[in-house]
Amino acid sequence: MKINKGISVLVLGLMSLISFSQEKEQLKDTVEEKKLSLKIDLVSRYLWRGQCWGGNYAAIQPTIEYAVLPKLTLGVWATTNFKNQYFYPDGETLYKGYQEIDFYATYQINDFLQFQLWDYYWPSVSKVEGVSNTFFEYGPTSSQTVDAMLCFDFSEGYKYPFNATISTFIAGNDYRYDNNGIPKHNYTTYLELGYTFNLFENSSHKAIQNIELAPSAGVVLNNKAQYYNFADYDKPSFVNLAVKATKEFDLGSGISMPLSLNYIHNAATKNTDFFGKDFLVAGISFGY
Repeated sequence: MKINKGISVLVLGLMSLISFSQEKEQLKDTVEEKKLSLKIDLVSRYLWRGQCWGGNYAAIQPTIEYAVLPKLTLGVWATTNFKNQYFYPDGETLYKGYQEIDFYATYQINDFLQFQLWDYYWPSVSKVEGVSNTFFEYGPTSSQTVDAMLCFDFSEGYKYPFNATISTFIAGNDYRYDNNGIPKHNYTTYLELGYTFNLFENSSHKAIQNIELAPSAGVVLNNKAQYYNFADYDKPSFVNLAVKATKEFDLGSGISMPLSLNYIHNAATKNTDFFGKDFLVAGISFGY
């Protein structure tokens, strides 16, 4: 009886050990899977902070992220409208097709504050006179800009789901010129404040359950370098007044599919003639 009891204890111990090992492996796999994130967005047109790039053409925007450390993530983001050239709405002014590739790093300071560093690079389809397309060039005529951001996000776990962004260009093509024509860094700064509403949380209809509605307001404070083309150059400019509705669907196997509809109003008083002030952007995403 003692032998049988000992064998039973040994078998149970081995089973527990095997079960623990399997759980550890599953947890390890989960952690490893979360290190790499893939996403692809399909949007009806590309708008960035109220700035229309690529005209009224659909764009595809892939993202790859890798978590180097629990708080540090590196990523690459790109957009293209697959056009070599297109025309402004006047039908006469020729503009290049738009491509952009950005490299970024994010560091999670705490549960609501994140530091981000972005390197924006927009290579032209063909070289434009007076503009350098050389990578890692950050002079007055370059095609790169470095953006340092502080991002506050209280949308999860807080009573008031505010979010805010403070963005300042610290290097690259962000120069103003003095009376003698000498270029000086402008340190163009952009502020954005938003709020998140979760609608129909208790609805029995899954199609409308947990729709997220996010109004936001973004302003460029000092646009003397004219970096924001479709904004006021001589005063603070509310270029990005938006309301975005998002509904996310879980497709299983770790794949999510958010659908979004975003209304953007550019309230700048000048330099909005080409594309106007009001935009409606539809998007569909696939994330893993």
